[in-house]
Amino acid sequence: MHEKHLRAIDLNLLPVLDALLRHRNATRAGDEVGLSQPAMSRALGRLRDVLDDPLLVRGPGGYLLSPRAEALRAPLAGMLAQLRGLLVAPAFDPAAEQRQVRLAMTDVLAELFLAALVQQVARQAPGVVLEWVPIGPGLPERMRAGEIDLAFALDNTPLPRGAASEPLFEDRLCVVLRKGHPCGGAWTLAEYTRYPSVVIALLGDSASEIDAELAAAGITRNVAAIVPTFRAAAEIVAQTDSVTTISRAFAAKLAPALRLQLLEPPLRNTRLGVVTVWAEHRTGDPVLVWLRGVLRSVAA
Repeated sequence: MHEKHLRAIDLNLLPVLDALLRHRNATRAGDEVGLSQPAMSRALGRLRDVLDDPLLVRGPGGYLLSPRAEALRAPLAGMLAQLRGLLVAPAFDPAAEQRQVRLAMTDVLAELFLAALVQQVARQAPGVVLEWVPIGPGLPERMRAGEIDLAFALDNTPLPRGAASEPLFEDRLCVVLRKGHPCGGAWTLAEYTRYPSVVIALLGDSASEIDAELAAAGITRNVAAIVPTFRAAAEIVAQTDSVTTISRAFAAKLAPALRLQLLEPPLRNTRLGVVTVWAEHRTGDPVLVWLRGVLRSVAA
């Protein structure tokens, strides 16, 4: 019996029934739900048929609720309020959020803006904890699984399937070497064969676009060391005659303490465009939408 009624009822009739039970007047109820008088009369007829009850009955001062209608009034109002809560996303309040957010980034980005980001998040959302996760193998799969919330990449890196991105900031490459380096104050393509390079391998692959451009010019650079972080590369060149070619913003921040000098590289393209990356199916996650806005503010 109940199963038959659930299949038969039009759920659009529930707000109509709620208005009728509250107003006890078809005209006023119709005005509230946007139905004309004839449409309201038809809706009332369908409700009476489905519920097998008159619902509204004439009394001395107007319409009265039948006992069945009186019993339905409070439960129906509560049920509709719950349905509206399911269908309407609650307003996002970062100050009330309790969550851990994992960010996959290089030590370059951590050095440049992680402290400022933590400061902003602590001010706006003290219950949100940021966790820095190093860049490593399996990153796309971990993002799709929800193990990593946001990652950062160069804008010329092909995005994996199911990923979305937006620009964060722009940087440039520079050649970094110690002050007093024997090459002097200029750097040419030939210098790449004269002095060994320190190479950064984030994913176990030390090849880069720099090597591809040098190979096109018939040059192969000598490698002194392969390291997993940019900071390690900078510290090595600060104490040797090796060089490295890395982010100018990052190198400029380390230069005073490590006594580094920064030179313009003799490369066709020295631009570094950095983007924020996330799993596309989480584009609407309110925490990540808010955090991407904080990131843009900090990076600016």
